[in-house]
Amino acid sequence: MSRLPDGIKRGEDGCRRCWWAGEAADYVAYHDHEWGRPVTDDRRLFEKLCLEGFQSGLSWLTILRKRDNFRRAFASFDFARVARFTRLDVDRLLLDAGIVRHRGKIEATVNNARHALDLVEEFGSLAAFFWHYEPAAGSRPRRVTRKALAAMTSSPESVAMSQELKRRGFSFVGPTTVYAFMQAMGLVNDHLDGCHVRAAAEQERTAILIPG
Repeated sequence: MSRLPDGIKRGEDGCRRCWWAGEAADYVAYHDHEWGRPVTDDRRLFEKLCLEGFQSGLSWLTILRKRDNFRRAFASFDFARVARFTRLDVDRLLLDAGIVRHRGKIEATVNNARHALDLVEEFGSLAAFFWHYEPAAGSRPRRVTRKALAAMTSSPESVAMSQELKRRGFSFVGPTTVYAFMQAMGLVNDHLDGCHVRAAAEQERTAILIPG
């Protein structure tokens, strides 16, 4: 059997995947069907931006396994509804053991929902704003290796998006958090060379219609 590229693991189903997918079924499914697939749905974009903020200091698997609880707690991330949350809602969520009970992150989600409404009013959708920061064709190396990915914790586009979001009043949106958001939502395709998902994700990115 030929040697696998660095960072690629062969699963029990015979598929080659990025090493970080591990063996847990829920994480493998997330890797195969969500991470890196382009998203233009505003609610999913808002959800992921918020959950990346909640992940700070934690593993994504921890957040993934609490995602249904987060959706229940934050009105399925309908940001028009979350924007109307009050201090009483924040206090209620601080008692919810199903989510990450961090006051700053909970308050940031409510704050960011209010500013998300402003983005929609100005740009027509969150997708139109976020996808404006998709890297230009040819601006990223064609090969994605484990070593290159480990060094890529931010990008010029994630820095620019982070600065603009902060200027508009968003919080918990540093360049590293924003880059992780861009990876997950398909604004960049960081599945490793040799991963069985990479080509499919790139094909979806090529075919996607960007709002605005």
